[in-house]
Amino acid sequence: MLVTAAGTRRVSIAALICTKLGHRSRLIYRIHLDRGPAKGRRKGFTETDYARLLDAADQQHGGPIVLVWDNLNTHVSRTMRQLIDARSWLTVYQLPPNAPDFHPVEGVWSHLKRSLANLIKHNLDQVTALVKTRLKRMRYRPGLIEGLIAKTALDLQPPVIPAIEDP
Repeated sequence: MLVTAAGTRRVSIAALICTKLGHRSRLIYRIHLDRGPAKGRRKGFTETDYARLLDAADQQHGGPIVLVWDNLNTHVSRTMRQLIDARSWLTVYQLPPNAPDFHPVEGVWSHLKRSLANLIKHNLDQVTALVKTRLKRMRYRPGLIEGLIAKTALDLQPPVIPAIEDP
């Protein structure tokens, strides 16, 4: 997600919703500030930034991670593929193009944008502080996170494999 403030300065946000059987779902996010033009520099998250977010999720989540991702160019780049391949605990599935209804993080962005509507902040630091506050509130509302997952209608539970009985 991208929130702009006063010209070319922006706040970029990347987030994951993590689920684990027997635990409450978690919202893990990172914020990237771009304070203005710089030639040749990416304004938003780089592949390395996303890899750091995934590493943080691994530390907080504990255990293998199955990531369902959209088709953002940074998510499907050769560099990102190499970073993913270097993490044996990570399996990635790409969503089909134009499938935001299956992506629970899209609900985070929708909820965040509604909470920011009609608010006037004058500088990047004010916008950033407000975004952080709103995301922190969401993080501690497990019912909201569970609802965003449920809205996708995806079954994120691991499959039950029946025990094989000896004859």
